[in-house]
This record gives sequence, C-alpha cells and structure tokens, in this order.
Amino acid sequence: MDFLFVIQQTLGATIGVNTIIFALAAIGLNMHFGYTGLLNFGQAGFLAVGAYSVAVSVESYGIPLFISFLIGILNSIIFALILGIPTLRLRADYLAIVTIAAAEIIRKVARSATFNDVLGGSDGISGKFGKDFFDLNPFKSGLETPIIRFSGNDLWVVIVGWVIVAIITFLMWVMVNSPWGRVLKAIREDEDAVRSLGKNVYLYKMQSLIIGGVIGSIAGFVYALSRQSVQPDNYSTALTFFAYTVLILGGAARVFSPIIGAMIFWFLIVFIEQMLRQAVTAGYIPEWLIGVNQVGQIRFMLMGLGLMLLMIYRPQGIFGDKKELALDARA
Repeated sequence: MDFLFVIQQTLGATIGVNTIIFALAAIGLNMHFGYTGLLNFGQAGFLAVGAYSVAVSVESYGIPLFISFLIGILNSIIFALILGIPTLRLRADYLAIVTIAAAEIIRKVARSATFNDVLGGSDGISGKFGKDFFDLNPFKSGLETPIIRFSGNDLWVVIVGWVIVAIITFLMWVMVNSPWGRVLKAIREDEDAVRSLGKNVYLYKMQSLIIGGVIGSIAGFVYALSRQSVQPDNYSTALTFFAYTVLILGGAARVFSPIIGAMIFWFLIVFIEQMLRQAVTAGYIPEWLIGVNQVGQIRFMLMGLGLMLLMIYRPQGIFGDKKELALDARA
C-alpha cells in the first residue's frame, strides 16, 4: 500500500479548495441555524447565485471580474429578500420548505434550454472568467513537497480562500459577540420573549438571512473560480446537506466549528476512500466483498455511520455546547 500517496491526498483535501468552500457554506448556515434558529435548506441556491453571477457577468457581458463579485453579493441579497419577506414572519418550517424549493428552482432554471445562451443549460459555463484573478497569482510553479502538492492555480485559490475564511470568521466572531449577536441567540431560544422586549424579530431574522446568504455566495465565488466552470448539478440539495453535516460535525453556534468540521469531514472522506482503494488494489479486501467501483459509496456509508454515532453520544457536535444548543425540531 502506498501510504505516502494516501497522506498526500488526505492532507491536500484537508486544507484544499473543497474544505474552503464547505467551510464558507457552513459559516453561512451557522449564522442562520446556529445563532438565529433559521432552517435554511437552500444554501446551495446562494452558492449557485454567487457562482453564476461571476460566470455570466464575465463570460456573457464582459463585466470585469471584481465588479462581478459585487453583482454576486447584490444578487444574493435580493435572493435572501425574496425568500425572507414572505416566510420569516411564519414558523421555521415554512422557511425550510421555501428555501429547499427555491434552490431547486434556481438549479432547474440554470439547466433550462430556454436560457442556454446565457446560463449554458445542463453543460453549464466553462471559460476563462477567472483570468484576472489568476493573473495576480505569484505562485506560478505551485507547491511540491513529499506530503502535499498543489498546482500553481490551486495554491493561489487555497491561499486566498483561507484568507477569506479568516476574515469572515473574525467578522462572525465580532458580530455574534456584540449586542446584535446576543439578540440573535435570544431569538433562537424564544423569539416571543424577544418580541415582548420591543425588538423587531422579523428585521433581525432578515439581517441574519442576508448575511449568511452573502457568505454562501462567496463560497460560490470560490467554487466557480477554482474550477473555471459552473455546472447546475453541482448546486443540488446534496451540497446543502453536506454543509449541514460539516456544521453539525463541528458543532453549531461556535465560530470556529464550521472550519474544523469542514477539515474533519474532508479528511475522513478522502482518507477512507484512499485507504479502501489501496486495500482493494493490494488484495487485502477481496473483490467479492468490495470492488474498486464501490469505494465511493462505501465511504459515505461509513461516514454516515460515524455521524449516527456522533448524534447518539454527542448530539451537539464535537465542539458544540449542549447547554446552549440542542439539535431538535423548532417551531
């Protein structure tokens, strides 16, 4: 078994682009669910809005890349308003239904042949819309070490991505530890009590939905730039559920938990996959039991089993506080 290859793949994934994307997506969900108690099941929609805003603005309309980021943020705010205005005065489950449906509507519209010229249909948009970003890359040769490897472009995305994660995490820490953040936590626990104190609960919820959505759209920026393409099926409901897995794994309502959760999630996913592939190839696991083509499914089964045990023995997540937040149904 090639353990060095396993280490390279695992460490690369632990600090790589996917970890950054899901950390940002989970930070946005942490604002929604962890601190405010909003059941947003459509975070993939915010990522899609961000990704398509960048790709369409640059490829179809020739707008400069860095202006397209502002367009993406504006579009995510509009999307949050569309979702929040009719639902945030109602029970939490209404928001859950609306968000999961809205995210799917965005994906289906992006796949539609009607808008094929602009959105690319099921093939999506591929091109060089990230050229201005990669032209700033000082790491043309990439990184080559015995235990970790990145191409030049990947290394640039990883460095910039972790800087963005650090900045957003710091801003999150400032916000949730401010009086504004304490109101959000109070809304999560008992919004009627907060309303009785004269606070505009609807406005606070809307602010939380917008902020978490904008963070999700930034994850979409990273997703699009890292792949230099945008495909609608990458933004399915599964993406939202994986982001929730990351959040719950680390522990909701903790500022650093989405980051640690994303790193643990991708470490386990890649480590399990590579170890199983190596074991099957080397003959340690017989082909009649697990084939190479089944490794992808088996890794998620094992990951799901681990999450089941986590929910049984530590439902607040690895770093969560059971006294502050219990993962149960809220109305």
